[in-house]
Amino acid sequence: MPRTPQRSAQLAYSEQMAAMRDEEKRRRKAAKILAVLRHVLGRTESQGLTGLSVVDVGCSQGFIADELAGAGAATTYGVDIDVPGLTVAQARFGERVRFVCAAGEALPLADQSVDVAVFNHIYEHVVDPDAVLADVRRVLKPDGVLYLGLGNRLGIIEPHYRLPFLSYLPQGAADRYVRAFGRADHYYEQYRTRPGLRTMMADWSVLDYTLPVLAAPDEFADDGQVPGPVTRLPEKALAAMLPLLPTYLWVASPSPLTARGPALRVPPRPV
Repeated sequence: MPRTPQRSAQLAYSEQMAAMRDEEKRRRKAAKILAVLRHVLGRTESQGLTGLSVVDVGCSQGFIADELAGAGAATTYGVDIDVPGLTVAQARFGERVRFVCAAGEALPLADQSVDVAVFNHIYEHVVDPDAVLADVRRVLKPDGVLYLGLGNRLGIIEPHYRLPFLSYLPQGAADRYVRAFGRADHYYEQYRTRPGLRTMMADWSVLDYTLPVLAAPDEFADDGQVPGPVTRLPEKALAAMLPLLPTYLWVASPSPLTARGPALRVPPRPV
């Protein structure tokens, strides 16, 4: 079960975490997101997201939202509570992305109005990820899709503070750990294990793209972090790694979901 201490919302996160301001890295992430979305939707690179309505929930400075718009989305929304990040995003990309300051559990969008939603490495930062996902489901069309980048509580190295086993610890011990290494005054993030994430997505149809991306990183615009030997492992060997992988890449839909893209050596499997 996730830890549930009382938390306030993380405001101005782009000013606290330099990675959110790393434009090159954020655009590489967007390339991977787009490659996965194209595969599940059965679209070519030239088709991209043409004609679709898209929302990036937790958009920060807007780099991923800008890439989604650049892929041809008819309408792109970027939603966040990070006012400094949104100010930067609006100044740079406001001509083709509609940026809105709003909480993820109260999206300012009509019911069943969105074709594609992106929720990339955000769930551990929000006060109530279940409430955010419920509102994303509200705004998605019945056949819409949700891209999820999901950190794993059992990943060995915690990605924000680069400390081993940090996310394994109870709250008090985690706070002392980050303070001892001068990384922060308090460990805010709350991760779930793979079973916990399955529970979080129990009402969705979900395909797991984690292993397909590991097995064929070039096909999914991966950023070169997958060692060559890993890409050649058989599916069973890759699957054995799942409990400890730091990140899962899932695509979900309110309706039964089938990948429409070309066959892969390691295909996406239902979660």
